[in-house]
Amino acid sequence: MTTRSRAVLGRIIDDLGSTLFEVAAGEPDPEREVTGVLIHDPGDEPAHPPGAVVLGVAVYGSSAIATLVHRAAALAASAVVVRGPLAADAEIRDAVARTGVVVLALTPGASWSQVATLLRSLLAVDEIGSAQTGETLDGAPSGDLFALVNAIAALLDGPVTVEDRSGRVLAFSSRQDEADEPRIATILDRQVPAEWLRILEERGAFQALYRSEGPVYLAGVSDMPRVAIAVRAGDEILGSIWVVVRGPLSAELQRSLIEAAKVVALHLLRRRAGADVERRLRTDLLATVLEGGPAAVDAAGRLGLAHQPACVLALAVVGDAAPAERTAEEHRIVDALALHLAAVHPRTATARLGGFTYAILPTESDARAVRLAEEFLARIGGRIEAVVGIGRVAARAVDLPSSRADADRALRVLRSGRSALRVARLCDVYVSSLLVEVADRVAATDDAPAGPVARLRAYDAEHDTHLTETLAAWLDTFGDVTAAAAAVHVHPNTFRYRLRRLSEVGAIDLADGDARFDAMFQLRLYGVHGSGPVQRSLDAARLVPTPMRGTVG
Repeated sequence: MTTRSRAVLGRIIDDLGSTLFEVAAGEPDPEREVTGVLIHDPGDEPAHPPGAVVLGVAVYGSSAIATLVHRAAALAASAVVVRGPLAADAEIRDAVARTGVVVLALTPGASWSQVATLLRSLLAVDEIGSAQTGETLDGAPSGDLFALVNAIAALLDGPVTVEDRSGRVLAFSSRQDEADEPRIATILDRQVPAEWLRILEERGAFQALYRSEGPVYLAGVSDMPRVAIAVRAGDEILGSIWVVVRGPLSAELQRSLIEAAKVVALHLLRRRAGADVERRLRTDLLATVLEGGPAAVDAAGRLGLAHQPACVLALAVVGDAAPAERTAEEHRIVDALALHLAAVHPRTATARLGGFTYAILPTESDARAVRLAEEFLARIGGRIEAVVGIGRVAARAVDLPSSRADADRALRVLRSGRSALRVARLCDVYVSSLLVEVADRVAATDDAPAGPVARLRAYDAEHDTHLTETLAAWLDTFGDVTAAAAAVHVHPNTFRYRLRRLSEVGAIDLADGDARFDAMFQLRLYGVHGSGPVQRSLDAARLVPTPMRGTVG
């Protein structure tokens, strides 16, 4: 039975070595399994399975590199990557000999983000079907485009890429160092450069490519000619294959490329279907874990979350976007959050459930979860407005429903606008969450609050006065008449008159601490629930709820 090729050190060096790095010290074990990518941070204890490639960002000098090698060995890492050029001295060679961890030197000019992206691309071979069933398409593991493009490159004797319709690189072969600058830039960025796309568009390359059923020879658009062919599934164009060549292909090789395009189409379709199946499976498993019950432990085990502490993150998109645009944003943010968290811990599970995005993050600290969520929102910037609730750390998988409940309560407060935070734990917004729950009870029982605040609102509605606003300002400034008067833009004497008047109309004793507390609570309650009986009664009286702070109520 043919099984999916594992991600091994030998394959990574073969595929990327000529483009990105060279072996600076040690003898690589070509069969050494690689499980992930870990960025070195001297101030953090990483959580990563054995076999990672450690990226030594800003690690320079023999002593620092040797120390990193020893630390990587303690993590059972497969290799260390540091910035080249590097001439390994005796200290580095000794550390490598003692640990068996290979040191790779990164090509000058290549960015660390490029390295991380390319390594993860090689590791992210489709596991659906092939890992369990050994399914193949024309002899290549199903969905393993990197193996397939290497076979095409060997057949056509030139470096190959498979790209989608937007120019994003889906897979690439080895020997890319034999190509010209536009191809190398394409591989490093995993995207065809915009300038190169413009040139191809101006030369009519894409029009010819998508109109032709066979290969298209393109000369004069770069230092080296290309042969490209569209990858089709019926009338749908899935992408294209690009080969750097020395000249036009023979008729025999053209036929081979046409057949290869058909196989690539099958792989792309299988990969797309597998991704959909994987997404649905992980969503079902995540939902089972968060709902709890007898099947939750097994589901957590299948997600790799059974034997480690974790917490739940709940994310919601906010703002005034149109429904269609909001839906698109929500789907984009699931993948973005999954990628962001997976870079920290590969066992993170992320999915959309009930209109929100949930993630289970293995961690022993909810503060770390807050930091990661804040970093994620900072990265997406203002493109998508979102808020994140963080649940408690659950020591066992059976406790994750409680973490989800915490995250949901915190998220509801953030969505209500009662907090200026974008990321919060329940403890950060606990009182506001209680107010939201009280407002729910009011809505469920149709039990609108009565008492002084209700009387003041009714009086304001009938006589067009501002007694409720006056009370809120006075309470908000701890009884400082001068500050309160400035907040509502009236003279202090006018404010004092209104204060005496609201005491009479509302029948409230402002010297009584309990009466002040009751008034503050009701003012905030009116501002919490925008669709329940409290708000409906206000709407009927044509009143607008007062903001939370400044003029509470």
